[in-house]
Amino acid sequence: MSSHDPVLPIWSCGGCGAPWPCRTRRRELRAEFDGAPLSLALYLGAQLVRAAEDLTWLPAGVLHRRFLGWLR
Repeated sequence: MSSHDPVLPIWSCGGCGAPWPCRTRRRELRAEFDGAPLSLALYLGAQLVRAAEDLTWLPAGVLHRRFLGWLR
């Protein structure tokens, strides 16, 4: 369990206050899903959908970059 889990419904990091997923959580997620990049993308896609329901004022492109753009 990470201290860098999201604080809902604002989707900030519970560990550092940055927008979730923060740098630390991204690093943890890469380690957790090592060797399974598709599973990581599916997990983050599901989180993106949840966040879009809560963060209706943020443009879709911003959310996409935040949740999936760093996976390259």
